Amino acid sequence: MEAFLASLSTVAVAEMGDRTQLLLLMLAARHRRPWPILAGMLCGTIVSAALAALIGERLGHALSGRVVNLLVGVSLIVMAAWELKPERVHDAAGGPARGGLFWTTFVTFTVAEIGDKTQIATAVLAAAYGNFTAVVAGSTVGMVLACGPVVLIGKVLAARLPLKAIRIVASLLFLGLGVLFLVRAAQGAH
Repeated sequence: MEAFLASLSTVAVAEMGDRTQLLLLMLAARHRRPWPILAGMLCGTIVSAALAALIGERLGHALSGRVVNLLVGVSLIVMAAWELKPERVHDAAGGPARGGLFWTTFVTFTVAEIGDKTQIATAVLAAAYGNFTAVVAGSTVGMVLACGPVVLIGKVLAARLPLKAIRIVASLLFLGLGVLFLVRAAQGAH
């Protein structure tokens, strides 16, 4: 349960103001058809989270508990600093591709998620917890909680979100988790 909740909260907070959230906002504002966008985002999230968790879990098994905790702690602290930098999305998603709005969303979202902080967080959490299913489920639910309202409400919500404050809170969350894992590494905990 800890792996699920840590993944859910980390991804939900980290996604606020993230480029993939901004991409979804742009698609929702332009096309005003939330359901294919939500479906494409959900499928893209599952693919991205599963890939990240698979890689993270493999690394977690290959390394000692102390090394994993040290790497996770340092990674989360780096992500805390990264979170403070505002992200922007390029207007790369014009009209729907040949397969429609679902496929446009799925492809652009999945590609935009590659190497994104939420994907890295998912890999790091999978390495730390070694629970593929809980981390993928938590990351997916966190992404849906963060992005679902953006898609459903669109431009109205974007104008009212205090993105700077959200980035600061997310940064503090990453910093706190990073320190927790560094303490675990210092104590030799698994």
